[in-house]
Amino acid sequence: MSATLLAIAFIAVITLCYIAACAAVPFRDCPRCDGMGHDIKTDRKGRMKRGKDCRHCKATGKRIRLGRHLYNLWLGIHRDGTR
Repeated sequence: MSATLLAIAFIAVITLCYIAACAAVPFRDCPRCDGMGHDIKTDRKGRMKRGKDCRHCKATGKRIRLGRHLYNLWLGIHRDGTR
């Protein structure tokens, strides 16, 4: 097998795995707050305290995957166009 065909097959397998991940688990942990939904701060004595809510995930700790978001957009456009 040539290197080009091997690269195409590898990219196809990676793409199919990502599509399966988006279908099985559409939400992932928020990278900004590490899935906690808020920041962790320390006071002057060094004790851990809850910080502000994460604005990126709206304090849920989960964010939708990019592939799932694109699929949802496509699905909405398709539904609107077929009515």
